[in-house]
Formats: sequence, C-alpha cells, structure tokens
Amino acid sequence: MSEEEMMEEFVDEDEEKLPFAKAEVVRLMKENLDDDKMIRERVKVEMNKFLGDVLKNVCKQLNDYPYTTIEYEMLKESTYPYTNIERINQEKERILLHLEAIKADCNALAMDVQKTLKLKDVVEEDSFVNFSATEEEEEEE
Repeated sequence: MSEEEMMEEFVDEDEEKLPFAKAEVVRLMKENLDDDKMIRERVKVEMNKFLGDVLKNVCKQLNDYPYTTIEYEMLKESTYPYTNIERINQEKERILLHLEAIKADCNALAMDVQKTLKLKDVVEEDSFVNFSATEEEEEEE
C-alpha cells in the first residue's frame, strides 16, 4: 500500500462519525493493555465502532420492554451476554462435553444392538434360544 493510499485511509476514517470520542476510547484501551503495546489507528476506529454496536444492541433489547422507564434490572438483563461471557463459555463447554458423552453412549448402544440383534436381511444362525416349542419337544414333556 502506497503512502498516498494510507493517508487517504486515515483521512476517510477521521471524517467518519464515530459513536464515542476517539481519545476516550484510546485512553481506556491503553489503561487495559500492557505498556509495551502500540495501537494502530484502524484498531482505535474499529474498537470505537464495536462499542457503538454493543450499545445499539443493548438498546434494542431495552426497547423490547413495554415500559417507558428503563430500570437497572432491565439493563443488567440486556448486558448479560457481554458481562458474563466467561460463564456463558464455561456453560457452552460443559454442554458440549455432555453431548459428546451422550454421543459415545449412543454409539455403544448401536454397537450392542448390531451385535445382539443382528439387524440384517440375511437369516443367520446365532445363539438365541428358540422360544417356540416344536412338536417333538412338546411330546417329550
């Protein structure tokens, strides 16, 4: 990318309307990043846009409430996916492990069915007991 293209990109980004003051977003990022990290301009702009998108999504959920006053509990519920991402990921992992165990059980049961019930079109001799008594067996009794 030439220097002209890079300058045009920066001018375009500066002309964009960002949802928050860029300096405030950068200050917060620097507070939470290691001191040796440098932040590219595009990252600063994209973080600002991302935070704006999060705010829009939360407000959409808040608009779903039929009330005219937004209460703290509503905000907590609307921000839950963002504030509890670690817990949500742990629950997802737990569910996936449980599903894997269920799949293993199903596979084991399928193998048992195939071994014991011989699900084939061909009649095979197996070790099943013949439960229907023949005429000879009935006469012997």
